[in-house]
Amino acid sequence: MGQGMFTFPQAPDRARALGEIHARPYVLATSPRVIFQLAFMMDGGSGVDHAVMSEMSQQRGVSPPGRDARHHVIPWGPGTLRWEQHTEFSTWFWDGPLPEKFGGEVPVHPFGDGFSPPGSLISGIRLELRPEGPEVEQAIAQFDQASLCFSEVTNAQGLVYTDFQQNGDGLTQILVVDRNLTPLGTGALVQRLLEIETYRTLAMLGLPLAQTLSPEIRRIEDGLTGITRRMKSEPREDADAVLAEITRLAADLEANAAISLYRFGASRAYYGIVKERILAIAETPVSGFEHIGSFLERRLAPAMRTCQSVEERQANLSRKLTRANALVRSRIDVELERQNGALLSAMNRRAEMQLRLQHTVEGLSVAAISYYVVGLFGYLVKAFAHDGDKIEPGFLTGAFVPIAIVGVWYLVRRIRRSHDAHHI
Repeated sequence: MGQGMFTFPQAPDRARALGEIHARPYVLATSPRVIFQLAFMMDGGSGVDHAVMSEMSQQRGVSPPGRDARHHVIPWGPGTLRWEQHTEFSTWFWDGPLPEKFGGEVPVHPFGDGFSPPGSLISGIRLELRPEGPEVEQAIAQFDQASLCFSEVTNAQGLVYTDFQQNGDGLTQILVVDRNLTPLGTGALVQRLLEIETYRTLAMLGLPLAQTLSPEIRRIEDGLTGITRRMKSEPREDADAVLAEITRLAADLEANAAISLYRFGASRAYYGIVKERILAIAETPVSGFEHIGSFLERRLAPAMRTCQSVEERQANLSRKLTRANALVRSRIDVELERQNGALLSAMNRRAEMQLRLQHTVEGLSVAAISYYVVGLFGYLVKAFAHDGDKIEPGFLTGAFVPIAIVGVWYLVRRIRRSHDAHHI
């Protein structure tokens, strides 16, 4: 098969779709090692984040990331700095030599003394990889025993300790004890633990919003309840005022729903990732200790149910407002139909009066026109009259009166009929 036999025109996003599956490979890691990872929200957009990474690369004499790059790796002191951009946040990962004591100072600042954060910090983690030994017992003693999580992972090839508490630097400390982990297995375990801590924090962002929106939803619910009660007890209340009030409540609800739509959807997605990563580390619970999965589920699940409850209340309230709006509009439509019916009845009465007036005017018109026609006929007869005629002009004029009246009446009737037929 010759090279290039299948170089057909490519779909627009084929390269990006194929590259995405290799965009986040596991970092090969060996113990002992210390890892710091910070996650920043991209408050100023992806351009700010990219600019910070480009400047740090240039300071080290390394080529900056490409314009469309979403991840970049550069040497940084005795370790390696890895930058990765996600949908609404970016992660900054540094690994270096392990200090002698757990939680001890590292020889250099992980991100440099002049590091300028690209956004607000959402997650900070310090993870130490250590082999089994006496240092592990000393490290365990530094955790908060009330929230200490301990479990075997990856078929007992490693041990994980954490209390999900923040140390003096504001970082969540995690201790991974290497029993017999391969570099690839260690890298996969480290990445999953970092993602669990990062995504569980992002998932919890929906809870403060849900707690803020709950009083607003309650206010709108109370307002709708008051409106429906008034509609029942006071059916004659001004429908336009009621409709305006319902519209105002619906606008408030939709504004809140627009704010929460993305956040609640993102929280669901992050929560799903957390559960997937917990399954991936293959925890084996240790008797007498709480493991990571149960600890996070016990705290994350109620928060996610609160977000879901608020979202469902918003949806149900929106449907209720729609029904109330339809009821008020129906009342307005009925009132308009009643007013239109009254208006049509009044118009019919006016039309009947106009018709009667028209008939009266027609009768008077026949009499008036007949009078003038008879008068003209009388002048005509007198003009042709001679002395000695046997028939007097007055007799002829009187005899012409009924003929004139019938003729004028017939003419007026024909004119009215042709006018009616034209408008029909």
